[in-house]
Amino acid sequence: MAHDSTGNNPQSVGFTEKLKSWLSWSWTYICFIWFGMVLIMIYVLRSPLKLQETSVFLNTLTPKFYVALTGTSSLISGLILIFEWWYFRKYGTSFIEQVSVSHLRPLLGGVESSSTSGLFSSVNGDAEPRPSVSECKVWRNPLNLFRGAEYSRYTWVTGKEPLTYYDMNLSAQDHQTFFTGDTQQLRPEDAVMQKAWRERNPQARIRAAYQAIEMNHECAAAYVLLAEEEATTITEAERLFKQALKSGKDVNLLVYIKRRLAMCARKLGRIKEAVKMMRDLMKEFPLLGMLNIHENLLEALLELQAYADVQAVLAKYDDISLPKSATICYTSALLKARAVSDKFSPEAASRRGLSTAEMNAVEAIHRAVEFNPHVPKYLLEMKSLILPPEHILKRGDSEAVAYAFFHLQHWKRAEGALNLLHCTWEGTFRIIPYPLEKGHLFYPYPGCTETADRELLPSFHEVSVYPKKELPFFILFTAGLCSFTAMLAMLTHQFPELMGVFAKAVRWQDVSGPSGPQMQGCC
Repeated sequence: MAHDSTGNNPQSVGFTEKLKSWLSWSWTYICFIWFGMVLIMIYVLRSPLKLQETSVFLNTLTPKFYVALTGTSSLISGLILIFEWWYFRKYGTSFIEQVSVSHLRPLLGGVESSSTSGLFSSVNGDAEPRPSVSECKVWRNPLNLFRGAEYSRYTWVTGKEPLTYYDMNLSAQDHQTFFTGDTQQLRPEDAVMQKAWRERNPQARIRAAYQAIEMNHECAAAYVLLAEEEATTITEAERLFKQALKSGKDVNLLVYIKRRLAMCARKLGRIKEAVKMMRDLMKEFPLLGMLNIHENLLEALLELQAYADVQAVLAKYDDISLPKSATICYTSALLKARAVSDKFSPEAASRRGLSTAEMNAVEAIHRAVEFNPHVPKYLLEMKSLILPPEHILKRGDSEAVAYAFFHLQHWKRAEGALNLLHCTWEGTFRIIPYPLEKGHLFYPYPGCTETADRELLPSFHEVSVYPKKELPFFILFTAGLCSFTAMLAMLTHQFPELMGVFAKAVRWQDVSGPSGPQMQGCC
């Protein structure tokens, strides 16, 4: 189920936006005031008329003044540098640059350049509008974990929350929409459960589920909530899902329960049973392809090492007319890689060239990396994995985390597959040097993934950003200014006489100008 990227609490979001707006407004005028003070200082210290008085004033300045001046400049520029770096790490842009664009450009009568809001070229060469942030949809993770039996255990061990409020809020909306059905014919227990999904406190949700069961012992949605959140083991969750299955009548609810029962069987090692349940579910409800049950099936078949069956599923779902995912693209690459990876050697390939099968494997890897460039670093263990979120953004870091969490073991099982991936994945970026403007096999990479991934992934995880952003000019400028003024302050403090001579020489050159000596000679 897709969702727009919206906030959790309208009041808190409104307050935050007002605070950011006030900071932006105040920062703009502070910059203007600072710039005006600099101009006034230059005007006061100018030397067009009163050369003698200015020279006397400058000659009375001691090295302590220059130490204080350069030290203060270094401190101010250092504080600006720290703030700019923090803002860039958190929001991916320069605060000064953002304020300048949003406040100064309208005053100057400028309009947004075509390079910023330009057109993308699709794979067939047609122009397409660039996707905006509102067009970045998040989808239910087909292999999401159980809160009580898996996510909560992680919290007990590490003390960290693996799910964000934004992610959990999307799940609450899913359950509320998926399980309550027609709101015009709500039974009393359904009304209790509809309120239960909106509760932020897990204990409040569990209490509401028990309240619904007291009202009706056949309230399937209540058993689903208890299986998801109260059960501390997969076995206990499976028992509660089976209880829900007995009393479930709504089609959406039945599909959800059967899918989770299949996932329980997969986690408990009954893989063949899980595969049968998934196949039966796909046959019984063929129109529910949007739920991506085939991704659960692919993972279970890979665990069985039934590669022929995996290829059969891919033949049906890896179609040009169907939406892609990291699971589809990388599983296709894995099948082609395992056919040649056990004997692959980069040295031998460089001498004799790639065979047809090796070329097909490399092209499949390039295709997968173009679709989601974040996955290889997790598969190659260059970046640490975390528990996957309950929702993912296709082609984003959240999807990469979810895919690698479940499929890393399958890549390791195929001898040499990770070595082939390691040798070839970076070659993708030579094919698409400007991924935000033009793609190769897929549409250009969306520019909104970073923002949505930061909402979906916990704060302790370093979000992968593609393409890698260069440091903004103002960070480099303030870093240089801070370093230069700090060096001047240190030199003035350590060598006051030498720096005093240097300062006097500079002052005399500024005051007298290039024609100063000739003018004195004439007089």
